[in-house]
Amino acid sequence: MRNVRLNFRQQERSHLMENMIYNDLIRRGYSVDVGIVELTRIIEGRRRSSQYKIDFVVNVGNDKLYIQSALHVDTPEKKAQETFSLRNTGDFFRKIVVLDGNSKPWTDEDGVMYVGVIPFLLEDIVAEAIG
Repeated sequence: MRNVRLNFRQQERSHLMENMIYNDLIRRGYSVDVGIVELTRIIEGRRRSSQYKIDFVVNVGNDKLYIQSALHVDTPEKKAQETFSLRNTGDFFRKIVVLDGNSKPWTDEDGVMYVGVIPFLLEDIVAEAIG
């Protein structure tokens, strides 16, 4: 949607990957929303609220699946940045990070699944994760 609105002037790889993921989820018939995680913290004695985006929330019946799109998570800092909103949802629904490339699905110590965009598009990873 963003690329159409900008008349395809910007060809950022991360946005193109997000568009592919979104289109695939819609093609498969899933209900897709954007998620927001709101956190309130006390900093220097003052209450501060911040909102963090989750790229896609897939709703299937009473289940949800959170999906974050990231080109890579090759450093601990980048992994923490890309999974921050997922780790702070406050629930136990499945969480997936879709990476650039062809990596097979694997799960980290926090239960977050990582998978390359190619297997994500070729297989119904969402059905497998929820099902």
